[in-house]
Amino acid sequence: MRLSQMLLITLRDDPADAEIPSHKLLLRAGYIRRIGSGVYAYLPLMWRVLQKVSQIVREEMNAIGAQECLLPQLQPADLWKESGRWDTYTKAEGIMFSLIDRREQQLGLGPTHEEVVTAIARDMIRSYRQLPQTLYQIQTKFRDEIRPRFGLMRGREFIMKDAYSFNADEDSLKKTYQDMYQAYSNILRRSGLAFRAVEADSGAIGGSGSQEFMVLADAGEDEVLYTEDGKYAANVEKAVSLPADAELSRFTSYEKRDTPGTETIEKVCQLLKCSSTQLVKNVLYQTVYDNGMTVLVLVSIRGDQEVNEVKLQNELTKLAANYDAKTIIALSVPNQETQQTWTAKSLPLGYIAPDIADEYIAGGKQIHAQFIRLVDQTAIDLKNFVTGANETGYHVVGANWGEQFKLPELKVDIRKARPGDRATHNPEQLLQSARGIEVGHIFQLGIKYSQAMGATYTNEQGEEKPLIMGCYGIGVSRLAQSAVEQSYDQDGIVWPVAIAPYHTIVTIPNINDAQQVATAEKLHVELNQAGIETLLDDRDERAGVKFKDADLIGIPYRIVTGRAIANGKVEVVERATRKSQEIAIDQVVITIKQWITAAVARD
Repeated sequence: MRLSQMLLITLRDDPADAEIPSHKLLLRAGYIRRIGSGVYAYLPLMWRVLQKVSQIVREEMNAIGAQECLLPQLQPADLWKESGRWDTYTKAEGIMFSLIDRREQQLGLGPTHEEVVTAIARDMIRSYRQLPQTLYQIQTKFRDEIRPRFGLMRGREFIMKDAYSFNADEDSLKKTYQDMYQAYSNILRRSGLAFRAVEADSGAIGGSGSQEFMVLADAGEDEVLYTEDGKYAANVEKAVSLPADAELSRFTSYEKRDTPGTETIEKVCQLLKCSSTQLVKNVLYQTVYDNGMTVLVLVSIRGDQEVNEVKLQNELTKLAANYDAKTIIALSVPNQETQQTWTAKSLPLGYIAPDIADEYIAGGKQIHAQFIRLVDQTAIDLKNFVTGANETGYHVVGANWGEQFKLPELKVDIRKARPGDRATHNPEQLLQSARGIEVGHIFQLGIKYSQAMGATYTNEQGEEKPLIMGCYGIGVSRLAQSAVEQSYDQDGIVWPVAIAPYHTIVTIPNINDAQQVATAEKLHVELNQAGIETLLDDRDERAGVKFKDADLIGIPYRIVTGRAIANGKVEVVERATRKSQEIAIDQVVITIKQWITAAVARD
């Protein structure tokens, strides 16, 4: 391909609306073009990258026996209502684009395809003899992100590979899950990326267990906690750990203390000269279930710990049936304005105790009249602790569960693990932190969808059983940008060889030099004939401009037909290392081919 004929415009300055390096570079290097908020066009160079990533994905999926298909992007709402996720995706998370057609039927643009593929399995799978089955597709997905940002990282339209497995039992599912784990590891390794597989929260997808594949990068939105021994890694939303030991309380008797102006943990500990590990703080939340019922939640947790709101939401989702609901559509710390919609009297904020009376709630048709009370494991064993007195300006000290306060029945682990905590599998191992970009997520779904949608099979005993399912997603466009985020320098992108749009770029410093042009033309043809994807920069530009563009777009090897051709050689520059050497013209093809083979094998 000749650069003079390619639709390519490069920019010298960073676009104003780009926030992270990879977003800036993909725009500057002419890979993508913004069309609207969270919507991008994949230009020719980017499309080649995406095709290469897709091919690696396709090869690894096919290798484990998955069958490629293509499912509809436009999905009937009725399917999502069968699974119980319509309200979750259109109201709670609000990420599904929904519309009404001319027949007044509700439809959604697919953010994922569990419902569609389960409906297919329901119609087509009858017997255990047909199992296991795994289907996958590479397709555009749509998600109405609240704040689209970072280019292809959090767009509203993106390319994704999603796969779905159907198994007869849990053992078969675990084997498929392990095959997918290995396939995903292979995909990322072959793409030249440094990554980590971590335990993850299943979120709205659901299921009994899941793992995320994180590409390690400073700009990653997710925090990963891991141990040096390699035996534990988890997204911070899912991570568990052993907190620091609580200090012994200096209080030996129960009494109420005057503590004016101590609405924060730091202030009350400073006034009472106590450790935050001796304090029980009581955090107020408001949850709204999908039937419109508002329920107030009080979380008692040790003063030095933070509530993990993902874990809290999971616990509250388990209680949904108690309120004739299926899921949660909102969870928040209520501000003063929100409190006025349900409080019967003013709350002693900053001084709340575990036993704050239900009478603070003005119950109603859509307001539950009692608090849900949960206690985190970190607060259960505290003795002679400090906590609020349910009166503004006062705390109590020397308090104990079972004496001054009833221990809540709901005992949970909802604390946020953090760097420096001891690992549960080995207390000598301390959790460390890294930033990651989630590019893949695999789930053991179990029977969540098959049971809700009536997708069953007949087992060997003639019994009708729900299909055991798994689902597995990897972001193709997100993976491509993640590669840039992980590998760039001050001059531009440094593509891994396996997914670079072209392997080499032949640069003609002076297009008025007939020998330079002839040598470049000859190498361009020979390299492409040898299967080495090659660009020819034949533009009428200064050599410096060409070199800068080659660095910016990140082609792994640059061949320069400059002064060295007088000696029968050309200069070859490796983009990743900037190493430059002169190679005999008749050895260029074989040398570059060897380098590419070695680079791909190394990745």
